[in-house]
Amino acid sequence: MEQDRRYSQMSDYELKQEIALLTEKARKAEQLGIVNEYAVLERKIIMAKSYLLNPKDFIPGEIYEIEGDPGVYFKIDYLNGVFAWGFRLGGKKDEEALPISLLKKL
Repeated sequence: MEQDRRYSQMSDYELKQEIALLTEKARKAEQLGIVNEYAVLERKIIMAKSYLLNPKDFIPGEIYEIEGDPGVYFKIDYLNGVFAWGFRLGGKKDEEALPISLLKKL
């Protein structure tokens, strides 16, 4: 039995293969109407895509648009791995973490 590897241990090539596999599984789950499985697979895809990005390209203090949520902006306070910690502008003042693949430069 093969043990699953962490995304942080995978090469870019392996991550791209994983994303393709997860995308196919998500498409099938969506077609079959399995909403919960589709949501989990979408989150896995977002996480895998984060490991393809360089966290150094995301600057604390900068404001980014949140992918898939037009008109909503996120200000980064600090980064921890592939997560950007900060606040949504105009929203609740609760600190939250978003995978960097969800952030889009303005």
